[in-house]
Amino acid sequence: MLLKDGTNPRISYLNLGDSIGKAVRIFMELKIAIIPVLNREGGLLSIFSRSSLYRAILDGATHKDIIDPYLIHEVISISDDIPDDQLADFVKMSQVGSVPVVNREGKVVGLLCKANMVMTLFRHSELLNVQLKAILDSMHNGVIAVDGHGIVTHLNIGASRILGLKADTSLNRPFQQLLPKLDLTPALVKGEVKIGLRYRHCNVTMVVNITPLKIGGNIAGGIVIFQDLTDLEQAARELETVKALNKTFDTVLNIIHDGIIVVDETGKTTLINQAMADFLTLTPQEVIGKHITDIIESSSLHLVASSGIVETSEVLTIRGKPLIVSRLPIIKEGEVVGAVGKAVFPQLAEVRELAEKIRLLENKVNFFQEELQKNKTAQEIIKDIVGESTEMKKLKEEITLVASSRSTVLITGESGTGKEGVAHAIHLCSDRSQGPFIKVNCAAIPENLIEAEMFGYVSGAFTGAAKAGKPGRLEIANGGTLFLDEIGDMPMALQSKLLRVLQDREFERLGSTKTIKVNVRVLAATNKNLYQGISEGEFRADLYYRLNVINLHLPPLRERPDDIQPLTQFFITKFNKILKLNVSGIADNAMKTLLNYSWPGNIRELENVVERAVNYSRSGLLLLEHLPDQLLNSSSRENPLSVGKIRHQEKIAGIERNMIVRALEKAGGNKTKAAKLLNLSRSRLYDKLDKYNLKY
Repeated sequence: MLLKDGTNPRISYLNLGDSIGKAVRIFMELKIAIIPVLNREGGLLSIFSRSSLYRAILDGATHKDIIDPYLIHEVISISDDIPDDQLADFVKMSQVGSVPVVNREGKVVGLLCKANMVMTLFRHSELLNVQLKAILDSMHNGVIAVDGHGIVTHLNIGASRILGLKADTSLNRPFQQLLPKLDLTPALVKGEVKIGLRYRHCNVTMVVNITPLKIGGNIAGGIVIFQDLTDLEQAARELETVKALNKTFDTVLNIIHDGIIVVDETGKTTLINQAMADFLTLTPQEVIGKHITDIIESSSLHLVASSGIVETSEVLTIRGKPLIVSRLPIIKEGEVVGAVGKAVFPQLAEVRELAEKIRLLENKVNFFQEELQKNKTAQEIIKDIVGESTEMKKLKEEITLVASSRSTVLITGESGTGKEGVAHAIHLCSDRSQGPFIKVNCAAIPENLIEAEMFGYVSGAFTGAAKAGKPGRLEIANGGTLFLDEIGDMPMALQSKLLRVLQDREFERLGSTKTIKVNVRVLAATNKNLYQGISEGEFRADLYYRLNVINLHLPPLRERPDDIQPLTQFFITKFNKILKLNVSGIADNAMKTLLNYSWPGNIRELENVVERAVNYSRSGLLLLEHLPDQLLNSSSRENPLSVGKIRHQEKIAGIERNMIVRALEKAGGNKTKAAKLLNLSRSRLYDKLDKYNLKY
């Protein structure tokens, strides 16, 4: 603010009853023209000025007399938050040399000296002048400023370049002498604005704009702006060249027999040639702007546009016709900005022959894969499940028994214990092994989408629905197995519909009244206590009893330590193959550390630990140094150095347990509300309830 620069913060104050001598000392020390006089509350009451002192002297007062008879009570003051424009007007109009500056509380914070303020305004004006000159000189267009008499006051670099004028010989000269064919009279006399005047000077054609400058309603000068048309004409010529190239490009695209379609990075179609449009029996206008999957449902061109991975020579059947399709990303400055799809139509005999050979090879591969799967016995599938503990041996026997059944199975156990693997093994050992195995993660799919994912929808069922509709997971799983993972997180509205499927094996797509019958076996899994969900009204009891026909429970890894060593070796072999490394095994002390750890994340955590260790080891044995800190800290409990840390962790656990108890009490036992108070998910809260053995 300008006020800050022009205000003198060095002030002293007087009070009623102070002597004239005190005022004289303040005048001599601070060299100020007025002294604020404050009331008992510290607010501004009046001022004692130099003229007050002169009147006192003329009255014969001495330095011992008080100031009260000579105070000026009609005080002019200004606020410390006054805007700059109002401050400038005040300085121009004010008749006094100094005024107090007060804050919002009425306290005096300084004195504004008119002379200091004038110098501040002058410096500010100089700064603005320098900034304006720099801005004008950075402009590409030419700018000439004149005063009210038409005398040139400024000529920027652009004007020198375009008009061939020099600033040192042009300033302070009449504009009419420099550019006699350009009349400024309408602007300087009548205040008229002239826009788009065509003007030629020194073989340069330009467009000129003339604008008058007004101060206080009076014309004080004008601004003349020159734009060289040479640049515009060059841009126009380049535009014509681009138009010609586009025409050539369009002709080339439409003369070739291959189909071409282009999408941007979001998968929206931006270009299609006539050959591709004819094949799709659509016009280019019907294609441009639509997502590629709305045009070709099986297309993966949008995936190439997001991943940047090239896909070449793939045989794809579109509308019953085999095509050889290639997809290439469009790279701009190192970033993927779209993708091009090219389709070779089976018009040539050699192309048809190649497509036929590829299709035959694919059929052979599929046949051999199916035969191989058929030859894999249930015993071999069960053998692939890693585990030597008594619990896992019993579980394998149960899988063999229930696989031949058609009853629903509920698989329970903590997160990471391998529930999905058990479900897959049941499917592979059953007579449905040749059918699909479809997984639905009830916790991962948003609540507003899970119904459409489960049951599918017809065209127009909701905003954004695919034009041709879409089958749901239930429909896709027909003849096979549907695996409902995290069933405890399924919304209540969907639970009643699932109950009907389990009872009647039929459902309707969203937006349809047509009943679809399915032959599907349902497997479900959860890491939650569904009894608690039933008591809290979050899970239907009738659905629970329909799901829990057969229950398979996977104990946590900490309860079956005999499985840790074989699982560790299995993961070492797995990551050796994936990472192409040569880790031979694990050292005894490292294995002991794994056996002593509680594994809250179960098999999934063990797999992550082994993957990390294999990455660090690369070859030879996995050592203690390759294991993460949480395992090493856990295994060092008998080390005196770790006792303090363990006690600290126990203290934190106690605090956390108390917080959970208080939140549940505050929520009246409602776990959903308690989870929100603790900023936890419901599943995370249930984990902590189990951890601290809290029964609510």
